Amino acid sequence: MARFSRATHEDELPLVDHLDELRSRILVIGAGVLLAFAFCFWQNGAIIELLNAPLPEGKEPITLGVTEPFMTTIMVSGYAAILLSLPVILHQLYSFVLPAFSPTERKLALPMMLAVPFLLLAGIAFAYLVVLPAAVNFLLNFNANDFNIEIRARDYYGFVAQTVIAVGLTFQIPVAILAATRLGITTPEQLRRNRRYAILIIAVAAMALPGTDPVTMLIEMVPLVALFEISIVLSALLGNAGAKPAGAEAG
Repeated sequence: MARFSRATHEDELPLVDHLDELRSRILVIGAGVLLAFAFCFWQNGAIIELLNAPLPEGKEPITLGVTEPFMTTIMVSGYAAILLSLPVILHQLYSFVLPAFSPTERKLALPMMLAVPFLLLAGIAFAYLVVLPAAVNFLLNFNANDFNIEIRARDYYGFVAQTVIAVGLTFQIPVAILAATRLGITTPEQLRRNRRYAILIIAVAAMALPGTDPVTMLIEMVPLVALFEISIVLSALLGNAGAKPAGAEAG
Protein backbone atom coordinates (compact mmCIF):
# COMPACT_ATOMS: atom_id res chain seq x y z
CA MET A 1 0.00 0.00 0.00
CA ALA A 2 1.35 3.41 -0.98
CA ARG A 3 2.12 5.83 1.82
CA PHE A 4 2.46 9.59 1.82
CA SER A 5 6.04 10.79 2.01
CA ARG A 6 7.00 13.35 4.60
CA ALA A 7 9.48 15.04 2.32
CA THR A 8 11.06 18.36 3.11
CA HIS A 9 12.44 20.97 0.78
CA GLU A 10 15.97 19.58 1.21
CA ASP A 11 15.01 16.00 0.29
CA GLU A 12 15.70 14.81 -3.23
CA LEU A 13 13.18 12.06 -3.86
CA PRO A 14 13.27 9.97 -7.03
CA LEU A 15 10.53 10.45 -9.62
CA VAL A 16 8.96 7.10 -8.70
CA ASP A 17 8.39 8.27 -5.11
CA HIS A 18 6.78 11.51 -6.31
CA LEU A 19 4.48 9.58 -8.65
CA ASP A 20 3.63 7.14 -5.88
CA GLU A 21 2.69 9.98 -3.54
CA LEU A 22 0.70 11.69 -6.29
CA ARG A 23 -1.23 8.47 -6.95
CA SER A 24 -1.98 8.09 -3.23
CA ARG A 25 -3.27 11.64 -2.96
CA ILE A 26 -5.41 11.23 -6.09
CA LEU A 27 -6.92 8.11 -4.53
CA VAL A 28 -7.73 10.06 -1.35
CA ILE A 29 -9.32 12.84 -3.42
CA GLY A 30 -11.30 10.28 -5.39
CA ALA A 31 -12.52 8.61 -2.21
CA GLY A 32 -13.52 11.99 -0.76
CA VAL A 33 -15.44 12.94 -3.90
CA LEU A 34 -17.20 9.56 -4.02
CA LEU A 35 -18.28 9.81 -0.37
CA ALA A 36 -19.48 13.37 -0.96
CA PHE A 37 -21.34 12.25 -4.08
CA ALA A 38 -23.07 9.45 -2.18
CA PHE A 39 -24.18 11.94 0.47
CA CYS A 40 -25.33 14.52 -2.10
CA PHE A 41 -27.23 11.92 -4.11
CA TRP A 42 -28.93 10.79 -0.90
CA GLN A 43 -29.88 14.40 -0.17
CA ASN A 44 -30.52 15.41 -3.80
CA GLY A 45 -34.05 16.58 -3.00
CA ALA A 46 -32.79 19.15 -0.49
CA ILE A 47 -30.04 20.29 -2.89
CA ILE A 48 -32.47 20.71 -5.80
CA GLU A 49 -34.84 22.63 -3.55
CA LEU A 50 -31.96 24.93 -2.58
CA LEU A 51 -31.05 25.49 -6.24
CA ASN A 52 -34.68 26.24 -7.12
CA ALA A 53 -34.91 28.97 -4.46
CA PRO A 54 -33.80 31.82 -6.80
CA LEU A 55 -36.66 30.99 -9.21
CA PRO A 56 -39.89 33.01 -9.08
CA GLU A 57 -42.55 31.60 -6.78
CA GLY A 58 -44.45 28.77 -8.41
CA LYS A 59 -41.81 28.19 -11.12
CA GLU A 60 -40.21 24.75 -11.32
CA PRO A 61 -37.76 23.38 -13.88
CA ILE A 62 -39.14 20.88 -16.38
CA THR A 63 -37.62 17.79 -17.98
CA LEU A 64 -38.17 16.69 -21.58
CA GLY A 65 -37.02 13.08 -21.68
CA VAL A 66 -37.40 9.75 -19.94
CA THR A 67 -33.83 9.71 -18.63
CA GLU A 68 -33.45 13.44 -18.03
CA PRO A 69 -34.68 13.49 -14.38
CA PHE A 70 -32.15 10.83 -13.43
CA MET A 71 -29.25 12.29 -15.43
CA THR A 72 -29.99 15.80 -14.16
CA THR A 73 -30.00 14.53 -10.58
CA ILE A 74 -26.62 12.88 -11.21
CA MET A 75 -25.27 16.15 -12.62
CA VAL A 76 -26.52 18.20 -9.65
CA SER A 77 -25.14 15.66 -7.16
CA GLY A 78 -21.79 15.73 -8.94
CA TYR A 79 -21.47 19.51 -8.79
CA ALA A 80 -22.49 19.52 -5.13
CA ALA A 81 -20.05 16.70 -4.33
CA ILE A 82 -17.12 18.62 -5.81
CA LEU A 83 -18.04 21.65 -3.73
CA LEU A 84 -18.48 19.59 -0.56
CA SER A 85 -15.19 17.72 -1.01
CA LEU A 86 -13.25 20.89 -1.82
CA PRO A 87 -11.45 20.97 1.58
CA VAL A 88 -10.11 17.44 0.97
CA ILE A 89 -9.03 18.30 -2.58
CA LEU A 90 -7.25 21.49 -1.54
CA HIS A 91 -5.56 19.84 1.46
CA GLN A 92 -4.15 17.04 -0.69
CA LEU A 93 -2.95 19.47 -3.38
CA TYR A 94 -1.32 21.76 -0.83
CA SER A 95 0.37 18.85 0.94
CA PHE A 96 1.80 17.62 -2.35
CA VAL A 97 3.07 21.01 -3.53
CA LEU A 98 4.35 22.65 -0.32
CA PRO A 99 7.54 20.53 0.10
CA ALA A 100 8.78 22.01 -3.20
CA PHE A 101 8.94 25.47 -1.59
CA SER A 102 11.83 26.69 0.51
CA PRO A 103 11.01 27.82 4.07
CA THR A 104 10.99 31.45 2.91
CA GLU A 105 8.78 30.70 -0.07
CA ARG A 106 6.48 28.65 2.15
CA LYS A 107 5.89 31.62 4.44
CA LEU A 108 4.76 33.50 1.33
CA ALA A 109 2.74 30.73 -0.28
CA LEU A 110 0.96 29.22 2.72
CA PRO A 111 -1.19 32.27 3.69
CA MET A 112 -2.23 32.70 0.05
CA MET A 113 -3.14 29.03 -0.26
CA LEU A 114 -5.17 29.25 2.94
CA ALA A 115 -7.00 32.30 1.57
CA VAL A 116 -8.10 30.47 -1.59
CA PRO A 117 -10.93 28.35 -0.07
CA PHE A 118 -12.28 31.25 1.99
CA LEU A 119 -12.39 33.54 -1.04
CA LEU A 120 -13.94 30.75 -3.09
CA LEU A 121 -16.68 30.23 -0.50
CA ALA A 122 -17.26 34.00 -0.34
CA GLY A 123 -17.64 34.09 -4.12
CA ILE A 124 -20.03 31.14 -4.09
CA ALA A 125 -22.15 32.78 -1.37
CA PHE A 126 -22.22 36.08 -3.28
CA ALA A 127 -23.19 34.31 -6.50
CA TYR A 128 -26.02 32.39 -4.85
CA LEU A 129 -27.42 35.16 -2.65
CA VAL A 130 -26.95 38.19 -4.94
CA VAL A 131 -26.02 37.36 -8.53
CA LEU A 132 -28.39 34.45 -9.23
CA PRO A 133 -31.61 36.08 -7.96
CA ALA A 134 -30.88 39.25 -9.95
CA ALA A 135 -29.91 37.35 -13.11
CA VAL A 136 -32.89 34.97 -12.94
CA ASN A 137 -35.33 37.82 -12.28
CA PHE A 138 -34.01 39.90 -15.17
CA LEU A 139 -33.68 37.10 -17.72
CA LEU A 140 -37.04 35.45 -17.01
CA ASN A 141 -38.89 38.76 -17.17
CA PHE A 142 -37.19 40.05 -20.32
CA ASN A 143 -39.86 40.20 -23.07
CA ALA A 144 -41.96 37.86 -20.93
CA ASN A 145 -45.14 38.88 -22.81
CA ASP A 146 -43.71 37.63 -26.10
CA PHE A 147 -42.60 34.17 -24.93
CA ASN A 148 -44.05 31.17 -23.17
CA ILE A 149 -41.17 30.81 -20.74
CA GLU A 150 -40.41 27.37 -19.40
CA ILE A 151 -37.23 26.45 -17.54
CA ARG A 152 -35.48 23.25 -18.56
CA ALA A 153 -33.90 21.59 -15.52
CA ARG A 154 -30.64 20.57 -17.18
CA ASP A 155 -30.02 24.03 -18.62
CA TYR A 156 -31.00 25.86 -15.44
CA TYR A 157 -28.82 23.78 -13.10
CA GLY A 158 -25.93 24.04 -15.56
CA PHE A 159 -26.39 27.83 -15.57
CA VAL A 160 -26.40 27.90 -11.76
CA ALA A 161 -23.26 25.77 -11.53
CA GLN A 162 -21.38 27.82 -14.13
CA THR A 163 -22.33 31.10 -12.45
CA VAL A 164 -21.37 29.95 -8.96
CA ILE A 165 -18.04 28.45 -10.08
CA ALA A 166 -17.14 31.42 -12.29
CA VAL A 167 -17.84 34.00 -9.58
CA GLY A 168 -16.01 31.89 -7.02
CA LEU A 169 -12.94 31.78 -9.24
CA THR A 170 -13.00 35.52 -9.95
CA PHE A 171 -12.94 36.12 -6.19
CA GLN A 172 -9.35 34.85 -6.29
CA ILE A 173 -8.24 38.30 -7.53
CA PRO A 174 -6.58 39.24 -4.19
CA VAL A 175 -4.51 36.05 -4.18
CA ALA A 176 -3.32 36.66 -7.75
CA ILE A 177 -2.45 40.30 -7.07
CA LEU A 178 -0.69 39.58 -3.78
CA ALA A 179 1.34 36.85 -5.45
CA ALA A 180 2.31 39.18 -8.29
CA THR A 181 3.44 41.95 -5.93
CA ARG A 182 5.26 39.64 -3.52
CA LEU A 183 7.12 38.04 -6.42
CA GLY A 184 8.13 41.45 -7.74
CA ILE A 185 6.13 41.20 -10.97
CA THR A 186 4.32 44.46 -10.18
CA THR A 187 4.02 47.02 -7.39
CA PRO A 188 1.09 48.72 -5.62
CA GLU A 189 2.10 51.99 -7.30
CA GLN A 190 1.88 50.42 -10.74
CA LEU A 191 -1.49 48.94 -9.88
CA ARG A 192 -2.79 52.35 -8.82
CA ARG A 193 -1.50 53.99 -12.01
CA ASN A 194 -3.14 51.32 -14.16
CA ARG A 195 -6.42 51.25 -12.24
CA ARG A 196 -8.46 52.26 -15.31
CA TYR A 197 -7.11 49.35 -17.34
CA ALA A 198 -7.78 46.98 -14.46
CA ILE A 199 -11.41 48.13 -14.25
CA LEU A 200 -11.73 47.62 -18.00
CA ILE A 201 -10.37 44.06 -17.66
CA ILE A 202 -12.79 43.44 -14.78
CA ALA A 203 -15.69 44.68 -16.93
CA VAL A 204 -14.69 42.32 -19.74
CA ALA A 205 -14.39 39.43 -17.25
CA ALA A 206 -17.83 40.24 -15.79
CA MET A 207 -19.26 40.34 -19.30
CA ALA A 208 -17.79 36.89 -20.02
CA LEU A 209 -19.34 35.38 -16.89
CA PRO A 210 -22.66 33.52 -17.21
CA GLY A 211 -25.68 35.81 -17.13
CA THR A 212 -25.05 37.81 -20.33
CA ASP A 213 -27.22 40.71 -19.18
CA PRO A 214 -26.10 44.21 -18.12
CA VAL A 215 -27.73 44.03 -14.69
CA THR A 216 -25.85 40.87 -13.73
CA MET A 217 -22.64 42.27 -15.21
CA LEU A 218 -22.82 45.41 -13.04
CA ILE A 219 -23.64 43.37 -9.92
CA GLU A 220 -20.66 41.11 -10.56
CA MET A 221 -18.36 44.08 -11.22
CA VAL A 222 -18.94 45.73 -7.84
CA PRO A 223 -17.23 43.11 -5.63
CA LEU A 224 -14.48 42.52 -8.20
CA VAL A 225 -13.53 46.21 -8.22
CA ALA A 226 -13.73 46.25 -4.41
CA LEU A 227 -11.47 43.17 -4.20
CA PHE A 228 -9.00 44.83 -6.56
CA GLU A 229 -8.85 47.95 -4.38
CA ILE A 230 -8.47 45.86 -1.21
CA SER A 231 -5.68 43.92 -2.90
CA ILE A 232 -3.77 47.14 -3.60
CA VAL A 233 -4.03 48.15 0.06
CA LEU A 234 -2.92 44.71 1.26
CA SER A 235 -0.03 44.70 -1.21
CA ALA A 236 1.15 48.08 0.08
CA LEU A 237 0.90 46.91 3.70
CA LEU A 238 2.74 43.63 3.11
CA GLY A 239 5.39 45.14 0.90
CA ASN A 240 7.02 43.81 -2.26
CA ALA A 241 9.13 40.78 -1.46
CA GLY A 242 10.53 40.71 -4.94
CA ALA A 243 12.09 44.13 -4.65
CA LYS A 244 15.65 44.28 -3.44
CA PRO A 245 16.35 46.58 -0.55
CA ALA A 246 18.47 49.61 -1.20
CA GLY A 247 22.18 48.87 -1.28
CA ALA A 248 21.62 45.11 -1.50
CA GLU A 249 23.79 44.84 -4.61
CA ALA A 250 26.57 46.88 -3.09
CA GLY A 251 27.33 44.22 -0.51
